[in-house]
Amino acid sequence: MSNIVETIKNDLTSAIENDKLVLPTLPEAALQVREIAENEDSAILDLVKVISTDTALSARIIRVCNSPLFRGSRAIENLNMAVSRLGMAYTSNLAMGLAMEQMFQATSDMIDKRLRATWQTSTEVAGVCHVLAQHYTKLKPDQATLAGLVHLIGVLPILRYVEDSDIQISSIMLDNVIDELHPRIGAAILKTWDFPKDLQNVPLEYANFQREVPAPDYADLVMIANLQLIAGTDHPWNEMDWKTISAFDRLGLDPEVDMSGEEDLNAEMEAAMALLK
Repeated sequence: MSNIVETIKNDLTSAIENDKLVLPTLPEAALQVREIAENEDSAILDLVKVISTDTALSARIIRVCNSPLFRGSRAIENLNMAVSRLGMAYTSNLAMGLAMEQMFQATSDMIDKRLRATWQTSTEVAGVCHVLAQHYTKLKPDQATLAGLVHLIGVLPILRYVEDSDIQISSIMLDNVIDELHPRIGAAILKTWDFPKDLQNVPLEYANFQREVPAPDYADLVMIANLQLIAGTDHPWNEMDWKTISAFDRLGLDPEVDMSGEEDLNAEMEAAMALLK
């Protein structure tokens, strides 16, 4: 079985190095939303028009707007009101991220479960990133949310390869392949999608616990969000001494304090995670 693992790694590594790895493309809705967001002449109505073609996406954005994180004195009843409240930048990043969910589906049960679990983790991390950015940094919460949603995007081509090749592999061995290869593949995908460099860096750096940078960045947020979510579990990362992780210092957080114990903050995180599901 270890030969299968090496074969997968060699095939995928060779495909990356020779620029032959088939990378996923952004969903059409996400591309259209980004095009409008990047056009200085665009107006809110332009964004509303594109998003409104996707009924499910429209409904989720309205639900986000009515969540405890954004709720105002007046309930939001339509997409126009929602985009007006969230703003162009937040709406476009949120819509782009949520549009990616359709990519995390497969025909085989095993791969489909894996993809859905990956998306669930991504949404939970994104929710925590939003709250961390808002409370502890000057980073943009909408970019932080997007960073969380895409930090595991490199898992997609690996699982597609296993599915398309009809490879029978144990869950533990597949984890081994994913852990080793997904950061590099993820960075390549985000570069191809022309994401900002500070987001391209996230898949490569979010699990680099010894990283030293002058100021908190999106990789820091994704790192701490992941650690918060696995706190108290038997995850291998809990075997580390978190006091040696400088990202906590950059965010002004105490690694020995469980943030879930802070009621107001925990309620915000729960709300943020729920609204992306």
